[in-house]
Amino acid sequence: MIINSELEQRGNQFPNDIKEVRQEVDTIYFTTLNEVVLQLTVLRDSVIRFRYGTRGILEDDFSYAIDTDSYTGYNHLELTENKNYHIVTTAKLIIKIEKISLQTKILDKEGHLINEDEIGFHYEESFTLGGNIVKMGKRAHPGETFFGLGDKPVHLNLRGKKFTNWATDSYAFGKDTDPIYKSVPFYIGLKEKKAYGIFFDNSFKTNFDFCQERLDVTSFWAPGGEMNYYFFYGPSMSDVVANYTHLTGKPDLPPLWSLGFQQCKWSYFPESTVKALAQKFRDLRIPCDGIYLDIDYMEGFRCFTWNKEYFPDPKRMIGELEADGFKTIVIIDPGIKIDPDYWVYQEGLENDYFCKRADGPYMVGKVWPGECAFPDFTNPEVRDWWAGLFKDIVGDIGVRGVWNDMNEPAVMEVPGKTFPDDVRHDYDGHPCSHRKAHNVYGTQMARATYEGVKKYVYPKRPLVITRSAYSGAQRYTSSWTGDNVATWEHLWIANNQVQRMCLSGMSFTGTDIGGFAEQPTGELFARWIQLGVFHPFCRVHSSGHHGDQEPWAFGDEITNITRAFIEMRYTFLPYLYTMFYEYSTKGIPMIKPLVYYDQEDPHTNYRTDEFIFGNCILVCPILEPNSKGRRMYLARGTWYNFWDNSVIEGGRELWVDADLDRIPMFVKEGAIIPRYPVQQYVEEKVITELKLDVYFKIGKEASQVYEDGNDGYDYKKGRYSLRNFNLTGKEGELTIQQHKSGTYDTSYDTIKLNLIGLSFEIKSITVDNVEYDLNILENDGKCLKLSKNFAVVNLMG
Repeated sequence: MIINSELEQRGNQFPNDIKEVRQEVDTIYFTTLNEVVLQLTVLRDSVIRFRYGTRGILEDDFSYAIDTDSYTGYNHLELTENKNYHIVTTAKLIIKIEKISLQTKILDKEGHLINEDEIGFHYEESFTLGGNIVKMGKRAHPGETFFGLGDKPVHLNLRGKKFTNWATDSYAFGKDTDPIYKSVPFYIGLKEKKAYGIFFDNSFKTNFDFCQERLDVTSFWAPGGEMNYYFFYGPSMSDVVANYTHLTGKPDLPPLWSLGFQQCKWSYFPESTVKALAQKFRDLRIPCDGIYLDIDYMEGFRCFTWNKEYFPDPKRMIGELEADGFKTIVIIDPGIKIDPDYWVYQEGLENDYFCKRADGPYMVGKVWPGECAFPDFTNPEVRDWWAGLFKDIVGDIGVRGVWNDMNEPAVMEVPGKTFPDDVRHDYDGHPCSHRKAHNVYGTQMARATYEGVKKYVYPKRPLVITRSAYSGAQRYTSSWTGDNVATWEHLWIANNQVQRMCLSGMSFTGTDIGGFAEQPTGELFARWIQLGVFHPFCRVHSSGHHGDQEPWAFGDEITNITRAFIEMRYTFLPYLYTMFYEYSTKGIPMIKPLVYYDQEDPHTNYRTDEFIFGNCILVCPILEPNSKGRRMYLARGTWYNFWDNSVIEGGRELWVDADLDRIPMFVKEGAIIPRYPVQQYVEEKVITELKLDVYFKIGKEASQVYEDGNDGYDYKKGRYSLRNFNLTGKEGELTIQQHKSGTYDTSYDTIKLNLIGLSFEIKSITVDNVEYDLNILENDGKCLKLSKNFAVVNLMG
């Protein structure tokens, strides 16, 4: 007998002629003769979902990434056709679907091509594993550039590179290592200075090729699941990132103390070491808000336990640390030690909460405690149980934050360092293998941790940090970039990773300052601190096996430099908190690569080092040893050198001096930067005066300052203070207008204006149409103090 195996070897399959079109409100279904279905949904005028099924079937529609509370709605939707295309028109886009192939073209309303299929959707049937290998090919145009994709340790511009998203424990990863800890299948394209974005919401091992295999093709694919992607149109990069962040979710505000400096090591123990560490910070007057305990605080690395030899009374110790301004954050890993006398293991076993292999045995793997079982965090019942486990360490003992490590999930001594593919998961009622659940496992652990910490730290706000993450994790957790190395190359990587994470919706991110593995020189540590204080999450973390890495570990010169820059961060706290407010309400990234800041300037497409901190401060770290300065690109516009207030025109590359105690910093003209006094920890002092550094400009500029109770949830009831400032500068005149909203009364009744760069001598001051005596000015002739209720300040020349 001859067996015809042609069907099993047919390879790529493609949609053919459209036979049916059906519309249901905002969703249009296109079905081909060979039973390929395209479900096109208009979420907003500029946000379109493309979802493909084969054999006439669409899978159950479920995603961990999408924020179900995200806003949707459009202004216009029209379906028409001509000889070759079905045409979907919104208020901002024209989508053409080719009748003979389902290939799409997306144009703006003026008819300019934004994005188009090259080969479009195609697939292979996976006879070995089941389902389809789903693929998409997009045409790439000359000069088109690509950004995003989470924590990839590569150049910001992704063109010419290929990547895999598979959360991986990647100890001591290097430049261009792929994959590493996170899976964020979202990228931004910039074509002819117009931005768009694509989010491939598929939790399998997704792959992206940005013109590496073929110079004019960008493609993405996965070995299972659906071809399900969202298209975002700008035309500004800011619109793309904001819409993606709205779709996948924005975080609540964190407690203000979590934006302070944090100190961590593997490991600080016993209690005497922790208390001595805290005392050293206070003795040396180096601000610090958080101290972290790594796995050695546990009894035999068993989660939710305490080593009574090292920490005989953790509640007392944590209370004493809190009295001195330190919050305690502890590590919790997913591996639960297999021990019949261990209560967490007993509960998980009795309730069948642990992951199982395909044939029924529990998934067993070695991590720090030895052989462990692993909760299935994709099961909502398991997440509820896990959240309840935090009652003791958070609710009773007083821990204020939790960091989840090893949650890729990482397993020792096995190929691939993670679960085998046959491990089964609930996936919130959509049972699947680990092939589908792997990339979301860490996020669902962080989600369960967040719910527990939030419940038991109430009425305060929670802090959760995760190493592994999938799109949407920002709703529950902050993150750090994993086990880096104390090298100059890793300082460059750190700078790029945080910029890229901010573009990818995950702004509350930082790196292990100084490097986790190996030990930095004093110079490298100083340069890393100078970068790290501008990252949203600011934490020193290191492996104690390689030596000490506290701010005072490198001699007096480095200690003094470190102190100065940490103090600078604390003075910038109202500016940083306002950045977080914009992120949590509008999806605006806290750190902005130059290409985000000015996509019209072709030079910014290829810059990696410089970034915008918030909206108004340009920072360029020193990334090489023995440097007395560096060449850098100053973005277009007029800038003030932060250190000497000299005025410099941008749009050019220039040399900037920067000895070891300096980092190149520039402030945008017209900016109003809020500053607090130096504190050793958040709320050490009652703020009696808000300082505003006002950088003069001929023209107009808007700024704002957000404040609230620094913790708790009253801000959601309107108890916040949002000051919107409008600055107007003219020859011989400066006007500042303030509009304040919210019911929160700040602790200060004085605002101090520090006027920088005035081009004239002040002759008179008018506040709310009342002229004030010039004696109000302080000795330097450029500062004045006014009531917090001022509405208009005129400084007339």
